[in-house]
Amino acid sequence: MLLEQFNEADRAEAIAVLRPCVDVTRWCEHLADRRPYDSIDALVAEGGSAASPFTAAEVEQALSHHPRIGERAGGDSTEASLSRSEQAGVDPADAEIARALAEGNAAYEAKFGRVFLIRAAGRSAGEILAALTERLGHDDDAEEEAIVAQQLREIALIRLKGLIT
Repeated sequence: MLLEQFNEADRAEAIAVLRPCVDVTRWCEHLADRRPYDSIDALVAEGGSAASPFTAAEVEQALSHHPRIGERAGGDSTEASLSRSEQAGVDPADAEIARALAEGNAAYEAKFGRVFLIRAAGRSAGEILAALTERLGHDDDAEEEAIVAQQLREIALIRLKGLIT
């Protein structure tokens, strides 16, 4: 969608365009209500601080839409398409990496009670696996919650740049 179209869309349509970026209602409403934007850079800058910080409930809601790292999102939704594109560096044909990611995902979920989230765009499977391994070493749930919220925001901004031009 062009920035001009986004600026001119009715509020509900603007929010619907933003929701695949991150399913945090407060974030979507904030960006929709601050229109018009004179550039994509201004929109992204606003997205970088909108609804900050995300609440634990908002993070959990948004995480419910994210597949595990190494698993391909199914369906033809905008969000599923974005997720598949973001995980392009994770080759499911590499059996060793796929196994290590699956084991790491399971360990992370057992330890923290949520899906492992990382901005996968631009990262190799090895880099993602290293980050997963490092984050499994965190003992402080609050530290990990802050990292997850930051990763969620980074993903949202990348998606925002891709959806609105």
